[in-house]
Amino acid sequence: MTMPNMRREILKGGLAVAGLSALGIPEWALPALAQGETLVPFTDLPANPPAAAADRRLLDVRTIDGPLTPKDSFFTTQHYGHPTVDPEAFRLKVSGLVNKPLSISLDELKKMRSTEITFGFECSGNRRPLQGLCSNGRWTGVSLRHVLDQAGLKNEAKEIVFFGADRGDEEVEFRTQKFTVNQQYGRSLPRENAVAQEPLLAYSMNGEPLTKHQGFPLRLILPGYYGVANVKWLSEIHAQEDQYLGKWQARWYRTLRGEMINGEMKWTEAAITTMQLKSFIARVSKAGDRLNVRGVILNDGTPIKSVEVKVDDGPWQPATIDKATSDKYSWKLFNYTWTGATPGEHTLVSRVTDANGLVQPTEKDLENKKTFLEDNSQYPRKVMIS
Repeated sequence: MTMPNMRREILKGGLAVAGLSALGIPEWALPALAQGETLVPFTDLPANPPAAAADRRLLDVRTIDGPLTPKDSFFTTQHYGHPTVDPEAFRLKVSGLVNKPLSISLDELKKMRSTEITFGFECSGNRRPLQGLCSNGRWTGVSLRHVLDQAGLKNEAKEIVFFGADRGDEEVEFRTQKFTVNQQYGRSLPRENAVAQEPLLAYSMNGEPLTKHQGFPLRLILPGYYGVANVKWLSEIHAQEDQYLGKWQARWYRTLRGEMINGEMKWTEAAITTMQLKSFIARVSKAGDRLNVRGVILNDGTPIKSVEVKVDDGPWQPATIDKATSDKYSWKLFNYTWTGATPGEHTLVSRVTDANGLVQPTEKDLENKKTFLEDNSQYPRKVMIS
């Protein structure tokens, strides 16, 4: 019997969570709350959590039941709606400073050598209290480098721009003038990043064609980057010499941060690119006198050294990372077993440290960051134990 089938049979048989370890099945492998296991609500969540905007889908992180996020639960956010692209008429255009401009059909892409990568990411605006703009998928497609090699980048090509099929009218202000122009969604990469091994032109997620919400028929996958860079409904790749300064790169997705330099606060803006090191507690459940604290790690692919959980003012305690989420760019799921909990309200918080010694910051550490994007601060959660 396969492990997934064994899990299903165990749950159908009503075996309590407390007995699963005897079969070698760790807590984090459970597909859902088992019989005898109850959810412990977070008391810091509002009674009526804010609903997702009309153009978004939020993942309820308390329902995470395995390494991969199902297609109908995968988070989504966009800026110009969900364009309908005819897969038969679709052509990916590669233009600009290339030796051979290309127009590639979806069938032609699928005939190229495929590659696969597991990558979990979040929107750069993902934050408390819901943390629902994050998910993890197994992506299949064609290496971006392979397609760029076919086109042949000219020496002067320094910036690779990716345009989606989604577009809308934008008001562009220049000094005292204002212009209304129709713009495609666009993001770019420096040449050296675009020709790296990881970037992928994906046409499949979790073994199925992309959904419309996930950019059907083709999207860019940039492992380690925030969602904003993973252009959906990809339709054009354009090589140019100058830096790309479209709205969604040059103005909208920026982080404003203050730093003391020579005794004076200096304010700088930085582009949103690779993900900041982050963890958060997603779910707490109870089985007998044991509580299982489950959480999520998101980062840029740098190996993880440790993840820890602290209860109230106690010491940091090591948590266990799910081996099924050990792929470099996958999100990492972790579990901490909490015993001896006393009745009353308690505060739980996690922190992650990577192999370079970088530690997830506290909220106070980020007090000089003025914009809400890239909030990777430690997130204390409150629960009531009866």
